This record gives sequence, C-alpha cells and structure tokens, in this order.
Amino acid sequence: MAPVTVKKICCIGAGYVGGPTCAVIALKCPHIQVTIVDLNQARIDAWNSSDFALPIYEPGLVDVVRQARGRNLFFSTDVDKSILEADLIFVSVNTPTKKSGVGAGFAADLNYVELATRRIAAVAKTSKIVVEKSTVPCRTAESMRTILEANSKEPEVKFQILSNPEFLAEGTAIDDLFAPDRVLIGSLQSQDGKDACASLAEVYANWVPKERILTVGLWSSELSKLAANAMLAQRISSINALSAICEATGANIDEVAHAVGRDSRVGPKFLRASVGFGGSCFQKDILNLVYLSESLHLPEVAAYWRQVVIMNEYQKRRFSKTVVDTLFNTITGKKIAVLGFAFKADTGDTRESPAITLIRDFLSEKARVVIYDPQVDEAQIWLDLSEAMPDVALEKIKAVVEIAPSALKAAQNSEAVVVATEWKEFTTIDWQDVYSTMNKPAFVFDGRMILDAEKLRQIGFKVTTIGRGERL
Repeated sequence: MAPVTVKKICCIGAGYVGGPTCAVIALKCPHIQVTIVDLNQARIDAWNSSDFALPIYEPGLVDVVRQARGRNLFFSTDVDKSILEADLIFVSVNTPTKKSGVGAGFAADLNYVELATRRIAAVAKTSKIVVEKSTVPCRTAESMRTILEANSKEPEVKFQILSNPEFLAEGTAIDDLFAPDRVLIGSLQSQDGKDACASLAEVYANWVPKERILTVGLWSSELSKLAANAMLAQRISSINALSAICEATGANIDEVAHAVGRDSRVGPKFLRASVGFGGSCFQKDILNLVYLSESLHLPEVAAYWRQVVIMNEYQKRRFSKTVVDTLFNTITGKKIAVLGFAFKADTGDTRESPAITLIRDFLSEKARVVIYDPQVDEAQIWLDLSEAMPDVALEKIKAVVEIAPSALKAAQNSEAVVVATEWKEFTTIDWQDVYSTMNKPAFVFDGRMILDAEKLRQIGFKVTTIGRGERL
C-alpha cells in the first residue's frame, strides 16, 4: 500500500472519543469527508438534532459540530456504506473491563473491537487503513490484522493497521484536540506500515505542528496509552496517600503539593488531592496493565500497579468514613446532600465516579441522599446506582435517594453537604442561603478542595476539607 491521500474517513463509534475527535478532524480538514457511524439510533439522532442537544457534554463541542455538520461532517447508522467509501477507518468503540470469564475485573473486553473489525472485513472491497482509536491492550492490532486477513472476501484488498491512541481529558477535550501535546501514531515498521502511518500523519498535519506528530512502532503506541494513564493515576494516588498523612498530622495537602510541584523534576500537574479519580480510562487502563503483567508472569509488577487502584478505593472509603465519624458516628436517617455526580467537572461522564461509591456507602449506613449535578441526566444516575447496588431494587433506592434541580434545593433540611465534583458553580452559590436551610449543626465536606473553608466557618458551618488537618 503506497501512501494515499485520505479523502473519506469513517469512524465506527459515536461516543466520547470518536465523536469529538472526528468532529475536530472534519472542522480542520474541510477537504475530507468524515462520517461517524453507530448502531445506536438514538445516539445518532442526538448528534443530528436541530437544537444541537448532543449525546455528550464537552465545552466547545457544539460550536465544532455546528460549523462542520452538513458540510463535511455526517452522522449515520449506515455502517456498511461508510466502510465501503472510506479510505481510512477509525475503530472507536467501547472497551470496558471484563465482568466475567478469564481476566474478569482486569482485562479489557474487546468484543466490540472484534465485531467492528469483522464488519470491516466483510464489507470492504478496496484496501483500507484501519486505525485503533479505542484504548486496547498491547498487541490488539495483531488480532485485528489476523481477523481482517482471515475474513476478507476480496483477495486483492489489503489492510494496514495503525494505533492512534487518544490522550484527551474530559472537560478540555476540544482544546486538547485543537492543540495536542502530541499525536501518537504506531505502525508496523514495514514499508506499507510506514506509508499508512504517513497518510494519517498528513491528516493531522493540517493543524498539528509536525514535530508534535510522533511515529513509533505499533506495540509501543498501544502500550504508551496504558503507561501514560497509569502514571497519571499513580500521581493522584500518591498525593491522596499523602493527604491522609496531612489530616493526621495537621499539615495542609495544598501546601505540600505546591512545595513538591515546584521541583522541576516533578512538576505541579496531577498533584491535587481529591476524594479519588474516576472516568473511563484511569482505573480500566491500570487494571489492564495489571492483567498484562500477570499474563507475562511479572507478579511484582502487577502488584505495584494494582496498589494504585487499591489506594484510590481506600481514599473513597476513607472520605465516606470521615463523614460518618464527624456526624457523631451515625448517619442513619440523616439527609446528606451530594453536590456533583460526574467524575469531574465539565463533563457529564459518570464512569467510575467517586460520587457513586460515596452514595453507596451512605446508603449502606441507612442515610437519605439528595443529589445535584448540573450535567448528568437523571436516567444515568439511576442506572449507575442500580449497577453499584445490584442486590437492591431500584424502587428501594428511589425511596431513599432524591435528585434535586439545584444545589440549594439539595441542601434543604440536610445535615451535611458533600462536594464530590469540582463544578465551578459550587464555589459561587450563596452559602449563607444554604446554611439557613440546613439542620444545625450544619456540616460541609469538601472532597475537591474548592471551597473557602474559613468563610464557610464564619457563616457557621462545620467544615472538613480533604487533606487538611487541624493546625497547631
């Protein structure tokens, strides 16, 4: 396969990665037709909605879709037509952690990747560049290539597999796509592989400086995504471990993080303590790395990375226990307002959100919970809580959990407010009004270190901030 000029792109999967990534490609490359396909009709209808009520929330995404949709950006459920016409196909489907079978709880479930790959093999009548965009275990491309070669109905059709992992942070994904730290493209080091790599690199070169487009071997690219997320999560678990020491000694985790972050060898990023990390990547990718290490008979390596996840779970348990201990060792029958349900601000994504664990813990203590989040749909909240408590009927959950339309409504007649997501609006609400509606003493637990604790104490609140102990 000689280098080809990419004129038509198909993206299989219209979710958090495929949607924003290919929308930006369409915006920046008006000469390329980009079609994002998905079998979920409701999701495609949302992408095509006249009021731009898109299926995911990401700052800046609506503006991108508004400019490109109908010009050279299209959303469709006609997967076969898009595959047939495309020069390059992104596979951007979900790869959740397996829930059963070999590797359950650690390994990635590649069922959707395999289904998409088999569909490409069955439909394609001309040679294609197939790009892994989903986060996958190392050497998944080899499996994809085997499936493509074994199932292609056209002997003259050739496939080249590339790895092009995403490094997006939800809440800043559009900015990350407009000005990425790097674009990583992995290929086989054959001439055909390098030619395919060059074809994709030319797409990104329409707006990304060429020195930021890194071309590497296929397996290095796949492993780099897992490694990057694992090391970022490791920093979060490390600072969270130190936050427990701060609370016990009277130190301030903000001050410790600032001092450590001024070391040029360390840097300040990802040194902010919190109730725990969440999202679609960190925990899944670390568990994937654990499973890979165990499969390679490296038990010490597996144990090392497993501890990052253990520390994250400990941080969530420690925070919920702090709430119980502070509220006189019982929250039975007490009303707890949980502000924030998304795993972080500026996204509606709830995957692995610490708020889910906190609420489950509060309900196990027989508390009543009221939830407010500015972006998460009610249906998603009920789904997440049902999955977190599979032995409890949804009707019983709804009997003790409410969803409020505002932070003030959530706090009314509550004993405590728990900040679980760092939404900016929580720093600007009228806390005096909040205080006036709460039972006394009124408690605030800041799991994201975003509130002015001294001002809240002046109002009358009893305030606990994660990572901050009592001063001597």
